[in-house]
Amino acid sequence: MMIQFLPIIFLIIIPYVLWIVHKNRPKSGKSKLNLPPGSLGWPVLGESLSLLRAGLDGVPERFDQERVKKHKSPLVFKTSLFGNRVAVLCGPAGNKFLFGNENKLVAVWWPYQLRKLFGKSLITSHGDEAKWLRKMMLSYLGPDAFAARYAATMDVVTCRHIEIYWQGKKEVNVHQTIKLYAFELACRLFMSLEDPNHITKLGSLFNIFLKGIIGLPIDLPGTRFYNSKKAASAIKTELMTIIKARKLELNKQKGSSSQDLLSHLLTSSNENGMYLTETEIANNIFVLLFAGYDTSTVTITLLMRRLGEHTDVYEKVLKEQLEISKAKEARDGSLTWEDIQKMRYSWNVVSEVMRLNPPTIGAFREALVDFEYAGYTIPKGWKLYWSAAWTHKDEANFEEPTRFDPSRFEGSGPAPYTFVPFGGGSRMCLGKEFSRLEVLTFLHNIVTRFKWELLIPDEKIKYAPMAIPEKGLPVRLHPHQV
Repeated sequence: MMIQFLPIIFLIIIPYVLWIVHKNRPKSGKSKLNLPPGSLGWPVLGESLSLLRAGLDGVPERFDQERVKKHKSPLVFKTSLFGNRVAVLCGPAGNKFLFGNENKLVAVWWPYQLRKLFGKSLITSHGDEAKWLRKMMLSYLGPDAFAARYAATMDVVTCRHIEIYWQGKKEVNVHQTIKLYAFELACRLFMSLEDPNHITKLGSLFNIFLKGIIGLPIDLPGTRFYNSKKAASAIKTELMTIIKARKLELNKQKGSSSQDLLSHLLTSSNENGMYLTETEIANNIFVLLFAGYDTSTVTITLLMRRLGEHTDVYEKVLKEQLEISKAKEARDGSLTWEDIQKMRYSWNVVSEVMRLNPPTIGAFREALVDFEYAGYTIPKGWKLYWSAAWTHKDEANFEEPTRFDPSRFEGSGPAPYTFVPFGGGSRMCLGKEFSRLEVLTFLHNIVTRFKWELLIPDEKIKYAPMAIPEKGLPVRLHPHQV
């Protein structure tokens, strides 16, 4: 059956390949530039397959390690990824340079398929537009918002989730179950969406969407990118329906502008009185659901894995959380933002989990002008890449980097720009505090109820593109004796 479609496939792919080659061919006058050492790999594909393969093998840092060693260039090397010429800036120096030169020498950039899937939104915008969006969202995603809005609600939702999906169960697939939790939480807190059928429908679409966000953007029926694009469109259609209904409620004064993030986005304008369009709101909610759904799921799943492996660490976490439980019971209430601040050792454990397996392994920028870095010229238009995975596993930054050791984060913690799971600078992850609250709230409620054992102790972790246990991390639960 596939043979009859080969002519059509080549008619679509070959023009795409030729366009990429034309777009990235050396410009006149650029051939004598002192470019960083490295290899551009295969035509069009470049070294993309090596990057993807390292992730699927569970060692994303290998891509950088091999090229730094091969080209004897520890600060920067050139490569080609997803049809684009890329300079990879390595380690703390590279991170500091990129984070500190946002909208000066560099700007945020995403591969074509991600720009196509996410549309115009916070993560694809830059300059004044990005600053306005961040400022507007920080009022609902910053620390001040948690004390007033999120902590108690998150605790209630977490307790209910554990009662339904964990209590009374002998075995649980952690990754699959946590996906339900993280998505329900994001839907409820961002859009006040509580209908389980609606949440399940959106969650199923997100599962399809996530499978196509990396790789070549071949837009043919049956390909992952095609299916991902269809799923993204279906999700945004659902979001537009919710947005229109909420807008109608607000117009009839049946809703509040402070109800949730959705209402906030609908009623907030910039200094010129400009409001986001419904499409822009749908895109931004989509991005936040994606971020809250996948990155938090990864962190909680791998946190449970590490606690299952290290019983001594689990016992220390349990001791800290039981102290907080006593205080919570004494006042007969839910977790508070103040309780979260007391979870110092627990957050050190979470931080070490993110060091070893960062939820996002790296990100791209684009050169706005020609500039010099480490003695080499980076041409305007080139893409730049920084890697959390490589930075976190470099022996120059962390002694015995593959060893799990939460004490690394005691005192002043790691040196600046060596621990970057949330990025840095003006593009630091907007949901950092939301993620911290979510992970610690779940941790508190799970360790005070259960201990667990890993059913596949040496289960492989692969990145596709997030870190995922190959079998979903099945565990056997052991409820605490009351």
